[in-house]
Amino acid sequence: MTKKIKFVQGNEACVEGALYAGCSFFAGYPITPSTEIAELLAARLPQHGGTFIQMEDEIAAMSAIIGASLTGKKVLTATSGPGFSLKQEAIGYACMAEVPCVVANVQRGGPSTGNPTHVAQGDINQARWGTHGDHSIIALTASNHQDIFQMTVDAFNLAETYRTPVILLFDEAVGHLRAKLEIPTEGELHVVDRLRTSLPEGVNYHPYLPREDGRLPMSDFGDVHRYNVTGLFHDMWGFPTADPTYINDLLHHLVDKIENNVKDITRYKEHFMDDAQYVLVSYGSSARSAIHLATERRLRGERLGVLELQSIWPFPKELIREKCDSARAVLVCEMNMGQLTAHVRAAVRKPNRVFLANRTDGKLISPLDIKRSLRMIQGRGV
Repeated sequence: MTKKIKFVQGNEACVEGALYAGCSFFAGYPITPSTEIAELLAARLPQHGGTFIQMEDEIAAMSAIIGASLTGKKVLTATSGPGFSLKQEAIGYACMAEVPCVVANVQRGGPSTGNPTHVAQGDINQARWGTHGDHSIIALTASNHQDIFQMTVDAFNLAETYRTPVILLFDEAVGHLRAKLEIPTEGELHVVDRLRTSLPEGVNYHPYLPREDGRLPMSDFGDVHRYNVTGLFHDMWGFPTADPTYINDLLHHLVDKIENNVKDITRYKEHFMDDAQYVLVSYGSSARSAIHLATERRLRGERLGVLELQSIWPFPKELIREKCDSARAVLVCEMNMGQLTAHVRAAVRKPNRVFLANRTDGKLISPLDIKRSLRMIQGRGV
């Protein structure tokens, strides 16, 4: 079977990835720069037997995909910073109720309504800590259209595997850039299906009792099994409890099922890392500029490498420590005030050798911007 080749926006690559992964329900509210995801799915989902619904706001959209997921659908919503802020309480509900769902946040400048049509990467820490309470989260990103497609498929797979919301942290530049996309043939990429309980009607079903492999089989809500869903701490049947043992065990389960599987969740790419003296750590569209600079400087004999992160959360601290251990200096390239830089510093053995190359004015960070920061570091004798 011949692969389909398209010339698309990054947002459309996300749509193609979602359809490939089996997404059958989308609820959302238009907001720049993610609107194309909703527009395209409004046309495409009905063609695939799916459902598209525009809700009255982002709170309702997040709540709608939670409900649809509980009935057995693979679900997606898409937004940007202000809408992502509105979704946080419901994201916390999905964490607690262990509801698989995917949230695409095509980032723009903030805070508040900020810089609507311009690029930024200021929602990195919000994705991790936006909803209150102790919890873990999975957040993926990408710098090109083929990887947007792959990370979208991975987001659905991880959501189903760990019964958790997964965040896609794209940004305006990569979302609106047009480029070639090769759509894999059916079956070429692994797709994780919903794990459904095999228990027949009339048999006691425990919706929050993990199997030995840690996965929790689900029963489509409204089907043969009756069970409770709540945002409160609950027992294995889903009913609220104030029992300290249940609370402690559930909270550790919500955190451990992700944090104990960091290696399986981590996604990254290496560029010229084998002998790199200086390592650029980057992600999203910022990584495009970092890779461009490293390619150019390599031609001039400089040993410059790029570690491109495609999973931001859970933070791959062991990977960062290993890959940056022998570098003279590490330069984190991002379009915010250093949100990931702090985590890189905490991960490496020599935090005083970690520096920031950033841009926060709504313009894409360029190879020249990164080069200037690198020259400043080298000028200090590092």
